[in-house]
Amino acid sequence: MSSPEFAVQALYSSHHGWLNTWLRARLGNAADAADLAQDTFVRLLQRTERLELKAPRAFLRTIARGLVIDHWRREEIERAYLETIAHLPEAETPSAEARALVLELLESIARMLEGLKPKVRQAFLLAQCEGLTHKQIAEHMGLSLRSVERYVADALYHCYVLRYEA
Repeated sequence: MSSPEFAVQALYSSHHGWLNTWLRARLGNAADAADLAQDTFVRLLQRTERLELKAPRAFLRTIARGLVIDHWRREEIERAYLETIAHLPEAETPSAEARALVLELLESIARMLEGLKPKVRQAFLLAQCEGLTHKQIAEHMGLSLRSVERYVADALYHCYVLRYEA
């Protein structure tokens, strides 16, 4: 076993129980806490730099906190999607496989839009999802047409850059 793997194994042995308890207190669910505790250590294994930690619990908590936020975001997206399709006639309800693919796509979109400022995100979503013109968006948001044009362009560029960095 290499040195970084040994360091993660040592962290796991010393702090897994504590991290699992910390996550269970935040999530209220032992299964999700166990999954996220495991994911935290998987993230550590994927790191390329050496692990020389003076405060291992703070470091683990930082990684786990990000995973908890991602988990809550996924749950919110799934809840909203399931509420939306609940109103569809049974014949139009997507299969389990289609639902999983749509949820994965929605999570990907949410992550992509996460880095945008709220007004930029709102202008972009009004243009892309609601089909509003830039002029309609400007009126709706109380902004100048030029600001809306810049916001939508900024959002498109942001998405383009993220798409090709991945």
